[in-house]
Amino acid sequence: MTIKDKLNINRHLFYETSHSPSLFDIVGNEMIEKITDFCFIANPYYPNKELITKLQERLPILIKSYPSSNPTVSQKHLSNVLHIDPEYIIIGNGATELITIIQKECINNLAIPVPTFSEYTEKIRNQHQSQLFYLPPENNYQLNLNEYAQWIIHNSISSALVINPGNPTGQLHSLEEMFSFLRATKHLQLIIIDESFIDFAGIEIPSLLSYVHEFQNIVIVRSMSKHCGIPGLRLGYCVTANTDLLHKIRASIPVWNINTIAEYFLTQLYITDEVYHEARKQVISDVTLLYNELSQIPGFYVYPTGANFVLIRIDIGISAGDLQHMLLEDYYLYVRDCSNKIGLDNYHIRVASQGKEKDALLIHALQQISKKYIHHVS
Repeated sequence: MTIKDKLNINRHLFYETSHSPSLFDIVGNEMIEKITDFCFIANPYYPNKELITKLQERLPILIKSYPSSNPTVSQKHLSNVLHIDPEYIIIGNGATELITIIQKECINNLAIPVPTFSEYTEKIRNQHQSQLFYLPPENNYQLNLNEYAQWIIHNSISSALVINPGNPTGQLHSLEEMFSFLRATKHLQLIIIDESFIDFAGIEIPSLLSYVHEFQNIVIVRSMSKHCGIPGLRLGYCVTANTDLLHKIRASIPVWNINTIAEYFLTQLYITDEVYHEARKQVISDVTLLYNELSQIPGFYVYPTGANFVLIRIDIGISAGDLQHMLLEDYYLYVRDCSNKIGLDNYHIRVASQGKEKDALLIHALQQISKKYIHHVS
């Protein structure tokens, strides 16, 4: 008996948002624990059981308490693990809150390489102010930063976006490539550098955080949902050394924009920093294995990645939507259909590593589907 037989899948939800609908909304509470979610991108090893237990123990007090009205307290907790000046940090109710504020309050026009994270194309103040730089499919949607910089200059665009590693492609730019791009675009009003997945890019993290004071026109955005594995807590942050930009963003953030549970989690970052880095290194190892195994399956092209997910092109003659539903209904696996991403076709899915054991379920399912369709074609 499939999920479709046992529960009515709310298929209409797939067409009502540019993001993937919540698994809970799709299949309901009864089935959610039986399904492996490869769609939402989050560290599967952190928080560990000890930290989750501490959060549970504090919950009765936390839900009866107001959050702090002084954001500098949480900024200092975060700066202890980022090793940067806490004054450079703004913490948001998820990175999306900050992305929305930056785009609506700080940008006149924005260069956006596509495909990309949809919030960047949707939350611009005026859609006419977004300038899309389409990544070529014949080059596997890879962003050439030199060409991008020249295109920005040629079109007199005042702000630019770079997601590193890219979403949904997983493409990683080295620090040297980023420095070269920033030097070429130092005249721009603002450059958004989204590093939400950078902690999975290598044992040594190739982040620009340590260099933020050298580039006054950049703001680094990060989603803690991804690298800390806490999408439900809604935590993200941005970092910039530009005083005017800091003031402008802070002026748009409401008091108590993060809740007490999220605030308490931030107090635990320094204590669990070693555990966190062990977790992210395990994710890197798992993704390497996942990439290698998926790359051997006929009928699927797996894009190289520097993130904790991989983008897969389907070459067996079925669409991403059909494959998504097949995996969900027949194998209890939920993957991201990327068809609604501007600049991509209808034949790409994205999967985030969920640990070796769960990743093996996806590998097995795609192997079975590959055999079925390639045998049928031949």
